[in-house]
Amino acid sequence: MSFLEYAPAPESKAVLNLKDSYGLFIDGEFVDGSGASFTTISPADESRIAEIATANDADIDRAVAAARRAYDKTWSKMSGRDRGKYLFRIARLVQERARELAVAESLDNGKPIKESRDVDVPLVASWFFYYAGWADKLDHAGLGANPRALGVAGQIIPWNFPLLMLAWKLAPALAAGNTIVLKPAETTPLTALIFAEILQQADLPAGVVNIVTGAGATGATLVRHPDVDKVAFTGSTGVGRDIARAVAGTDKRVTLELGGKAANIVFDDAPIDQAIEGIVNGIFFNQGHVCCAGSRLLVQESIHDEVIDRLKNRLSTLRLGDPLDKNTDIGAINSAAQLARIRELSDIGEAEGAERWTADCAIPDKGFWFAPTIFTGVEASHRIARDEVFGPVLSVLTFRTPAEAIAKANNTPYGLSAGIWSDKGSRILAVADRLRAGVIWANTFNRFDPSSPFGGYKESGYGREGGRQGLTAYLKGASA
Repeated sequence: MSFLEYAPAPESKAVLNLKDSYGLFIDGEFVDGSGASFTTISPADESRIAEIATANDADIDRAVAAARRAYDKTWSKMSGRDRGKYLFRIARLVQERARELAVAESLDNGKPIKESRDVDVPLVASWFFYYAGWADKLDHAGLGANPRALGVAGQIIPWNFPLLMLAWKLAPALAAGNTIVLKPAETTPLTALIFAEILQQADLPAGVVNIVTGAGATGATLVRHPDVDKVAFTGSTGVGRDIARAVAGTDKRVTLELGGKAANIVFDDAPIDQAIEGIVNGIFFNQGHVCCAGSRLLVQESIHDEVIDRLKNRLSTLRLGDPLDKNTDIGAINSAAQLARIRELSDIGEAEGAERWTADCAIPDKGFWFAPTIFTGVEASHRIARDEVFGPVLSVLTFRTPAEAIAKANNTPYGLSAGIWSDKGSRILAVADRLRAGVIWANTFNRFDPSSPFGGYKESGYGREGGRQGLTAYLKGASA
């Protein structure tokens, strides 16, 4: 065995106790859906995982009615202390079933097991633990004494972090006293349905959380339902616009966490070794399926060649392959549709004149795969520098002065995140103050904590998730 070759180290799927088919989770029980069912597959080899029910308008009515009953009769009348106990119980059950959840996430989503095992699932537990602590302290959320829940929340989550986005949505809403109807993405419903089993284990009162599966039409029905008081959505900017239009003129509260095209700015005094790892983590973590990915690398001109050479060397060591293999760094693209978009925008990048470099990876015969790719010689007007690729594709631009870096970083319709790499704290603070981004990392990237608010500006949406701000998104003052 030569250097950097690894024997296969697959995580066993035997830990999963999968059903052949899954229904909708309504009023504390799994029930049949009224729409045509669909199959969820593994993006790594396109093999069938399970048959999934589709919720139609009547099913959404049932789910919202169950959530309303639970809100009126149970959850809104329960003390914050008791609600917190349920959240603590859910967090502990997530930890107990961590291995099972990690395998299910990688199987259904395509992300490497080491990411779902070491990042996603631990953060899910952390989110529930954090908001469990808030449940009996709502008077200190900043809305005055005795703030009230909004009522029934309709929540729609994406396919890139299915279980983590579920936790981001459910935990604060439950702590604040709301009941929920949640719709996972149609390509990644598996962990949400396993999580429904955890809710049963935790003896959560029936109807407090309902999970409905289906495609875009199911989500649209949920958003427009007249008895939904709050809509929370994470996903594409285009769908976010549709949701904003749908709720305009109603009294629904809305939180939208949408796309991004983050700038990762590397100054000539940056710690280069650390920066290279941060660049890799910023764009190639989760195959680039990250709304806040550092997909635009802005490098000071004097160190451009060194950074690119070292980055190419580092990417040559990444291992692409089976998501369930513990040695895998780059997993599968989530779907054929997403792979087609990544290929289309990459081809456009070449056509526009950027220079393309792709890591030498053996691509499996089955499944959806795309090797880590870098574009140099990119202009700010190129589509790969403006459109969200949502894949393992990095666009590299250069700058000479901090002012030029700031101008290029802000030259985007998005405003979700950014990164700054420099040894000078004063430079970091001065640049950060002028960046129009909701989250700015200094000498790191893609770090998340439940106590820290997350969200963006412009076409990246509005509202915040995480922290006290994420809690108040599900509350109103006592006089409201």
